[in-house]
Amino acid sequence: MRFGGLTAVRSVDFTVNSGEIVGLIGPNGAGKTTFFNCLTGLYVPTEGTVAYQGKVLPPKPHLVTQAGIARTFQNIRLFANMTVLENVLVGRHTRTKEGLWSALLRGPGFRKAERDSEARAMELLEFVGLAGKREHLARNLPYGEQRKLEIARALASEPGLLLLDEPTAGMNPQETRATEELVFAIRDKGIAVLVIEHDMRFIFNLCDRVAVLVQGEKLIEGTSEVVQADERVVAAYLGEPFEGEPGAAEAAEVEAAEAGATRAEGRETAEAEAERPETAEAEAAGSADSTEGEAQ
Repeated sequence: MRFGGLTAVRSVDFTVNSGEIVGLIGPNGAGKTTFFNCLTGLYVPTEGTVAYQGKVLPPKPHLVTQAGIARTFQNIRLFANMTVLENVLVGRHTRTKEGLWSALLRGPGFRKAERDSEARAMELLEFVGLAGKREHLARNLPYGEQRKLEIARALASEPGLLLLDEPTAGMNPQETRATEELVFAIRDKGIAVLVIEHDMRFIFNLCDRVAVLVQGEKLIEGTSEVVQADERVVAAYLGEPFEGEPGAAEAAEVEAAEAGATRAEGRETAEAEAERPETAEAEAAGSADSTEGEAQ
């Protein structure tokens, strides 16, 4: 994927098995969200193709969702003025066959499909812990519950692969822990999960494997232990280290300069103290002459 002369993503591929959680990490600007956008049809790749389960995906979000990939967004994208239940029902659109005429005529088939969708939506709200707020407007939910609602809406499309883009961004520790437990529960349902996250503690506790993206290319993929021990990953986040002992010569020069400045300051102080008695005697003599003149 190119933006002008910048290549944002180049030949990124890896496997996420059913019932597995894989993390995707990398410095800011590494191409993580761009990769998600290419995979879900929001971006049309400038080169190459996007494939899932051996099938090339068309660059249209609804067809990608129909193929079995659902996602959440880094910035929450709920329908703020719709209820919690209605938001989840929106996620069912690729799993219902009713069209315009059945919706207008509202025949028995449409009403049955509507009941089935509502029952499935309530199951998902129960799963994420929001069943009691089905009639609340999405905009009135606390931040952490809005994140849960977005996940429930994604799950409503019955995905085989769920993409989570920074699901704990802006959360406090308690909300982060609740999100971790929710992702584990999703994994236990046999759904493959791919997570982008900047919270390293969260990602390494959560994931079976972690892939590192740097400058649009996959640098390494492996277990949390392997990735954390890789020097290239450390360099990607903290910068390339200097060879040898960085700054040793510079530090020695600074210490020598400081020592020299201290010695010079000491000499100046000593000279000032040596001159002080002579100055005092001169002032005393001048004072005596002045007093004698006044007496005369």
